[in-house]
Amino acid sequence: MSIATLCITSVAWALPVGFVYIDDEIPGIQVDLKYAGSNNFVGRPIIGYVTHRAVLTTQAAKALSRVQADLKPFGLELLLYDAYRPQRAVDDFVVWAKDIADTRTKAEFYPQVAKDNLFSEGYIAGRSGHSRGSTVDLTIISSTSPPEALNMGTKFDFFGLESWPKYGGVSAEQSANRLLLRTLMLKYGFKPYEMEWWHFTLENEPFPDSYFNFVVR
Repeated sequence: MSIATLCITSVAWALPVGFVYIDDEIPGIQVDLKYAGSNNFVGRPIIGYVTHRAVLTTQAAKALSRVQADLKPFGLELLLYDAYRPQRAVDDFVVWAKDIADTRTKAEFYPQVAKDNLFSEGYIAGRSGHSRGSTVDLTIISSTSPPEALNMGTKFDFFGLESWPKYGGVSAEQSANRLLLRTLMLKYGFKPYEMEWWHFTLENEPFPDSYFNFVVR
């Protein structure tokens, strides 16, 4: 491969200005990008996810590094499920949601919600804060080997009242774990989403009106 080809490849895969790979900002952070695989509510890899590296805006990644630093002395750390999400992935969700016949993941991810209500009940939308680059889905795990996830009462991306941060039907331990995550994220400038205990957006996000579509490689 020529030097010219190497340079073109490097430029083609460079992130837009203002974005960073999270593992560059927080070395060793645990990442399990659910939409890069099949263990998600669609049941297959999602369009636009071609790597297991997570990306955020620089500001969001720096704020997240402070959350990680607060957890470390207690033998805890973060596990990321999703970060920046290209618009093409959101479009893929929309196409899936409109296919009412495809309910193979219903029992696991949305047992009490009719698939044709996923739009009206706010679980699927044509736009996502993730595409602005400063929204993250995450949980807390132990720093042990193997790591153990704190019990939050539901799995990631469970569609239902049980996933609401203030849902009263979880145990005292599960409620405390949710509160720990929420408190730390609020401390460093993230605002929660009241339908998902795992979902947070940087309050002063740098691109509040931009929905990006670049693929992460």
